[in-house]
Parts: sequence; C-alpha cells; structure tokens
Amino acid sequence: QVQLVESGGGLVQAGDSLSLSCVASGRTFGAYSTGWFRQAPGKGREFVAGMSWTTGDTLLADSVRGRFTISRDYRKNTVYLEMDSLTPEDTAVYYCAARPSRIATSAEQYNYWGQGTQVTVSS
Repeated sequence: QVQLVESGGGLVQAGDSLSLSCVASGRTFGAYSTGWFRQAPGKGREFVAGMSWTTGDTLLADSVRGRFTISRDYRKNTVYLEMDSLTPEDTAVYYCAARPSRIATSAEQYNYWGQGTQVTVSS
C-alpha cells in the first residue's frame, strides 16, 4: 500500500508561482510512476504531469508545458510540482497519484491517490 499526502496549495494571484509536494508513505515509490492531476469544478480529472521514479523521465500536459515542472527527492520520498506563471484557468484541486508501472495520462490507470490540495488563482 502507498499513502500519498499533498501539500502546498493556496490562493495566489495570476502570474504568481506555487509549489506542491506529495509525500509517499507505506512503501517507497520504487518502480512506480507518479502523476499530478487536477480537477476544476464541474470538470473531469485532468492529467498535468507525470514522472517515472526510476528513470526520471517526465511528461507534461500541453496546457502546462513551459510553466510547470515535476521533480522528485529520493531521500524524502517526495515528488514536487513547481507551478509558475499561474493563470485563473489553473484553479483546481490538485491530486498526486501513483501506479506501479510507467507514466500514464489517464486517471483510471492510477492505483493510489492523495486527498488533494486546492489551488486558487485570482485574476
């Protein structure tokens, strides 16, 4: 079992930056891939970024490429999402997810989920 806990959400203004963290417990990420998803009110869960824990390969959604960065810290068993140049369209609940395989962009392919952290960007 993997338990995921996100933190770092908040209320910011357009153009600001914010960093989210996702700490895993129960086991290390090992051969897992981790993903960040977001869900805005009335919308489905959208893939934002993914990372292979073993290779470090990353994948970013077109909507965030060039503004968001995903990274990891082995020692802390933590994955980060650095978000720059935020816009009101980035407002959503952000979720961390993990799966014991390569990066996937579909939420249904992830086995473990955090509780989510709210990011609100005002104009």
